[in-house]
Amino acid sequence: QVQLLESGGGLVQAGDSLRLSCAASGRTFSNYAMGWFRQAPGKEREFVAAIRRSGTKFYSDSMKARFTISRDNTESTVYLQMDSLKPEDTANYYCAAASTYLAFLDRKYKPDYWGQGTQVTVSS
Repeated sequence: QVQLLESGGGLVQAGDSLRLSCAASGRTFSNYAMGWFRQAPGKEREFVAAIRRSGTKFYSDSMKARFTISRDNTESTVYLQMDSLKPEDTANYYCAAASTYLAFLDRKYKPDYWGQGTQVTVSS
């Protein structure tokens, strides 16, 4: 089992930055691809960013210019740096761990573990 705990969400103004953190415990963090999804009220959950065990990164096209994912295997933590936030970025952000990075890119696959989410609200 892997437990994921997100933090760093909050209420900010448009144009501000936030850094989300996701601390993992349990099985070996470095064995998993890590990533973020988000879900806004009334909308489907959508992919944000992912990082493979090798460090290769993937982003949603709509967010790659403003968001940066990183991981620290020594701290068993994955980060999501979000810059130039917009009101449409308002959502609950979920961290996920997957045995294959395809879980973030292909709907045929699913992450193995999910965090509880952290709320990000961007006011205009």
